[in-house]
Amino acid sequence: MNIVISKPDKNKTRAKRHARVRGKISGTSERPRLNVFRSNKNIYAQLIDDVAGVTLASASTLDKEVSDDLNKTEQATAVGELIAKRAVAAGKEEVVFDRGGYLYHGRVAALATAARDNGLKF
Repeated sequence: MNIVISKPDKNKTRAKRHARVRGKISGTSERPRLNVFRSNKNIYAQLIDDVAGVTLASASTLDKEVSDDLNKTEQATAVGELIAKRAVAAGKEEVVFDRGGYLYHGRVAALATAARDNGLKF
């Protein structure tokens, strides 16, 4: 008799958490949603106006302003600084933080802290 123990799909459980949070928060033109997506290699941040369905600003580790020489947490900090500067340039200082179903820890927390330090309020 073979018994197979199956582990839950981490991305599926994260998506469920994210959907639950997204039912409660939404971005507006006055206060857009700062969305974070984290892959194994990169991290992405977007300012989204959910009412109009448009992205107002974005930043990621793929941008040329973010150095490849840094470790992943340092890259997340650089992305946080970059998204904050682009948001302030677009005239948006108040945002709603959407951690995307990830724990507020490590790279996600580093991005959020850097964004706060560079002028975003959430």
